[in-house]
Amino acid sequence: MTRHALITGGAGFIASHLIERLLDEGGWRVTAIDNFDPFYDRAIKEANIARSLDREGFRLIEADVLDEGLADLIGDDPIDRIVHIAAKAGVRPSIKDPLGYHAVNVTGTLRMLELARARNVPHFVLASSSSVYGEDPEVPWQERERGLLPISPYAASKLAAEGFAQVHARLHGMQVTVLRFFTVYGPRQRPDLAIHKFFRKIAAGEPIQQYGDGSTRRDYTFVTDIVNGVRAAMDRAKGGPFEIYNLGNSDTVMLRDLIAAIEHELGRKAVIEMLPEQPGDVPQTYADVSKAGRDLGFVPATPLAEGLAAFHRWLDEMAPALR
Repeated sequence: MTRHALITGGAGFIASHLIERLLDEGGWRVTAIDNFDPFYDRAIKEANIARSLDREGFRLIEADVLDEGLADLIGDDPIDRIVHIAAKAGVRPSIKDPLGYHAVNVTGTLRMLELARARNVPHFVLASSSSVYGEDPEVPWQERERGLLPISPYAASKLAAEGFAQVHARLHGMQVTVLRFFTVYGPRQRPDLAIHKFFRKIAAGEPIQQYGDGSTRRDYTFVTDIVNGVRAAMDRAKGGPFEIYNLGNSDTVMLRDLIAAIEHELGRKAVIEMLPEQPGDVPQTYADVSKAGRDLGFVPATPLAEGLAAFHRWLDEMAPALR
């Protein structure tokens, strides 16, 4: 029996990989929604989704999750899963546009939850972020942490979206799974993110910007591992109606060590411009993934060096489109 998945942010980094995974599996029809937000070049998103466009069972709707007529565009076909990945991303840009981030990440999520309620969708999967943990010093971070204190509008918007998801699960009997992603990287990563920027600038001999002394730490997680976790969450049978899971590599890498690893991959030394730490940036992220391992069978399997090599190959292939 063929199932129908509705995936928002479908032409983006993570969602485009998930769509290919579902179509490769067979047994899925996929409807993707993306508004091709000009946050970065439309051509990059078009390249992300190009392999899926002509495949049987795939449909792309160019629309915004805030559009009041979105349900009519989707049509009346039963939906078996909604995977809501669309969001305004980025900590630093959110400081300049908190209202815009609230509109998309909170109201947009609420619209999708209401669509799921109205259409009796049996399972709603929400992409959230490790940023909701703020500066919590107790690492590795566990999903049971309470009293979370985000330190950026982006993080606050993602935590608020989680809150609405929990309310819908409780009030309307929906099964809802929240996935907190930890610093996802790999082929198709957004051009504004550190690994992408570092590769391009070091390769070109341009200075890279290092905020702080290089001691900040991130739990870098390869996109294939993330997609494996999302895919397992879509068929989650364990846990209650509402569950939260960390999806991370469960390893934390200092910024200076990340730069050294990229230098090694490229065979070039970086020219580093030292800048002050930025408001909204947390000092560390570090995922405890034992709950995801227990309930979803999630096991991150991609070492940083292997993931950086895969990103490097993709970047070389995509160079003309990214200029």
